[in-house]
Amino acid sequence: MSETGQRRPMRRGLSALMADIGVDADDASSKRPVTGDRQVPIEQIRPNPNQPRRQFDEERLSDLAASISAKGVLSPLIVRPISGEDVLYEIVAGERRWRAAQRSGLHEVPVLVREFDDTEVLEVAIIENIQRDDLNAIEEASGYRDLIERFGHTQEQLSTQLGKSRSHVANLMRLLKLPDSVQNRLRSGEISAGHARALVTAPDPEALSQKVVREGLSVRETEKLAKGARPSKQSRPKAAEKDADTRALEGDLTAALGLLVQIAHVPGDEGGHVSIRYRSLDELDRLCNLLSNGLGDT
Repeated sequence: MSETGQRRPMRRGLSALMADIGVDADDASSKRPVTGDRQVPIEQIRPNPNQPRRQFDEERLSDLAASISAKGVLSPLIVRPISGEDVLYEIVAGERRWRAAQRSGLHEVPVLVREFDDTEVLEVAIIENIQRDDLNAIEEASGYRDLIERFGHTQEQLSTQLGKSRSHVANLMRLLKLPDSVQNRLRSGEISAGHARALVTAPDPEALSQKVVREGLSVRETEKLAKGARPSKQSRPKAAEKDADTRALEGDLTAALGLLVQIAHVPGDEGGHVSIRYRSLDELDRLCNLLSNGLGDT
């Protein structure tokens, strides 16, 4: 936040950055190879610890490694320098290429070195992944949460800058309220984002998610079960009708105290409770005096 107290606007997304430098993000099949600023040994580069992507598809990673073995890394990694450490650079964009290059046996990769602060690194990393549209829903939601909680952006700013609707951002972030076990099922692909959105409203998301996986339920079936499991006003049991003796006793006590008295007697039991309603502090004071002195003094 600046000294004026105003929230700093989001920086440009990775697509705008790539347009400026002529690089297609994470595309090893680019028609036009782009030369990086320099070649850097793989061991001198580390991944971004705040990378929103937590899982990498093994099949796609193997395919990219095979392409790199045949053609090399055609799109340079975007990195920023690290001072005071043996590792010289941190990845801003291109971790998949870095991982695939290691699998293919490369010792060096081309990089473009840019100066980014922590906020810019996270923004670029999230935007890169979201624009490629292959983050799972939990990873995307976690990225939004980081931008909001750690860097002070609003949902409205995110929706505008990332080209997403406000409801899309809000609905995804609601998934982070699900139990960890349910979030893991979404990450692993056992349930879809549609299933997860329905589970958010269920009284017991864990139990229902198990049923979804066990029975192979559709999103529509899950929505119906989640809705049906919530207690409705119509399903609440009605209070038992009071007998004549109870109503008469309520009338006698109301007349004696000058305050509304209600008796809730438990059917089939000798217990229950009595409630006395007062409308002002003066009435409460009078009630306290009556209870202290005994009703016989009225």
